[in-house]
Order: sequence, then C-alpha cells, then structure tokens
Amino acid sequence: MTGIGYLPDWSPYLHRNPLAWLLQRDNPSARYLTLTQLLGRPEEDSEVTAARAAIADSRPARDILEAQFPQGYWVKPDRGYSPTYRATIWQVLFLAKLGLPRLDAIRLACEHVMAHAYLEDLGLFSAHKHAYAFLCLNGDLLWALCWFRYEGHAVFQRVSERLAQRVSREGFRCRYNAQTATDRRTWLPCAWGAIKVLRAFAAMPATERSPEVTEAIQSGVDFLLEHDLAAANYPNARGISRRWFQLGFPLAYDSDILEGLEVLAELGLGHDARLRGPVKWLLDKQDAEGRWPLERTLSRTWSSFGRRGEPNKWVTLRVLRTLARIDPSFLTSSAQEPRITQSGGPGASLGPL
Repeated sequence: MTGIGYLPDWSPYLHRNPLAWLLQRDNPSARYLTLTQLLGRPEEDSEVTAARAAIADSRPARDILEAQFPQGYWVKPDRGYSPTYRATIWQVLFLAKLGLPRLDAIRLACEHVMAHAYLEDLGLFSAHKHAYAFLCLNGDLLWALCWFRYEGHAVFQRVSERLAQRVSREGFRCRYNAQTATDRRTWLPCAWGAIKVLRAFAAMPATERSPEVTEAIQSGVDFLLEHDLAAANYPNARGISRRWFQLGFPLAYDSDILEGLEVLAELGLGHDARLRGPVKWLLDKQDAEGRWPLERTLSRTWSSFGRRGEPNKWVTLRVLRTLARIDPSFLTSSAQEPRITQSGGPGASLGPL
C-alpha cells in the first residue's frame, strides 16, 4: 500500500492514500481544507490562496451565496432559523464548514445573526423570540463565528459565558430530550448538544477560555466518556437515533459518532482507550481506495453536498482530520491516561469540518 505521508502511523489501517483525490481541483473547498488541514500549508501559500479564492465561485458555496439577499439574510429578515436549512443561521454554519473566509457577504450574514438571533435577556442565541435556547444551536453558531474570527465580538463573548454558566447550572439537559417538554424534571442530558458545545469551546483560543468554559469542557468530556460512543447509548427519551451511525455532511443540530471522536481528539483525548471502539467502527467504513461515504445529508438546502452512498471528500476529510489527532497505538496496546490540553491536543489547529 502507498504510504500515507501526512498520517504515517495510520498507514497499516488505511486501505489506500486518497490524497490525490482530495486535491483535485473540481472541489476547491476540499482542496483548500486538504492543503491546510492535512498538509499544513500556510494561508499565504500560493496554492492555498488560489483554492480559498475559488470556493465562493464553486458549488455548493456559490448556490448558497446566490440565494442571499443584499442585506445579508436568506429567505426573510428574521431570526434566521426557519425554514430549516434554508434560513440565515444554517447558511452561516454551512459556509464555515466549507472553509470560506470572511467575505463581505459572510460578514453581513454573521452580523445579521448576532443582531437578530441573540436574545439580550437570555444572553444566548434562540431560534424564536422568547423561546428556549438550544445547546446545539448555540454551540454550532459559536463554532462558526470562531471560524469567521468573531471571538472578540461582544455577543460572542456574552454567549460563550452564558452557555458555560448554563452547563454548570443544568448540565446538558434539553427539553426536547424528555418525555414531557414542559416538565423540567423529565429533561435528560443531550449528547448532541454536549458535542456541539464542546466543539465551540475547543475552537476558542486557549487564552480566551474562562474558568467557567474550562469547567464546562471537563463536564462535557466526562459525560461523553461515561457512555460507549461506539454504541451511542446516551440518555434519550426516544431511543438511540440511527443518525449516530451514519456519516454525514454537513451536520446541523444532530451529530454522529465521528463528530464525537472529532471533539474528543481535538481536546487531547487521542490516547484514551475508550476511543478504541469508535475508531475501529470508523475504519471499517472506508472503501478500497481509503475513502469514506456520505451516508446522510440534509434535504431542502440551497445546494447539494454529494450523493448518499458515494465516497465524499468532506466526510473523508472529517475522518482524516480526526485520525491525525489520535494515536493508533491504543488499537494494539494499552492506552495512556487521558489528558485534556489547553491547546486542543497534539498537532496544529486543523480548522473546520
């Protein structure tokens, strides 16, 4: 087998090297993210600059941006949550996952979200006026705003602190993970919400994490590792969702096993033996060419992110990005004690997806 130069320790476990496929010019988003996330090319590199500049003019980013109103919103100038996957909040998330820089159109979109989806009295983002604030929504938006470099914005700072305080006070309980949404006593902790919150906090520069944020990170890690990620046997009022076991792109409020691995690895848990099962599950999903399929995607979006069942560059990038942070030695030997790092684990920051 051809050696995997950017993941040398994983060569025995990967069927083939998909690097040439990921670097094809037909998908500038995948090419840019491969150059920067897997090959470590700097942003000023000429190939990186060219790929990044081409993302907005290619699908699916082009289709999304063409549907935007000049004022910065999609569909209607409200909070931006509905209609699902076509309104403003979702486009900010999807464009960040595609790796776009903060273009003028994206700046307008982010400013619209912070002006209209933020509830001053809650200090959190909300899907509807005076509505319950979803953990997943706040985690997703904070993560996307991090990618677009809004960490210093007053709204970002306020939401991150309020979100950490809520985790400290209530854990990851969610009214939509309950037998009776109006009875807080029946609310169960939501693993999807925990993953989204952890991804947002992991994306924050370590120097910007308050003690409350650091405590929330530890709470989330403890919760995720108290259960078997490979079985996704987290508390759920409706039973275990099959979506856990389907690799998706882009993810919205829901999650999959891979995203759980992503955030735990990003936080420095890449040596934890409890990740052995999820990693083996993930490796079994690759095809003969060392690529991973798109098993689940969203409907009613402005554009397509690939065909279900076919190898997908963004899904494959999600996998390789995660493996780059994990030590494969625990697959055959005793793992080291887990340790959460302030810098987000071994290796350089690998950006979105």
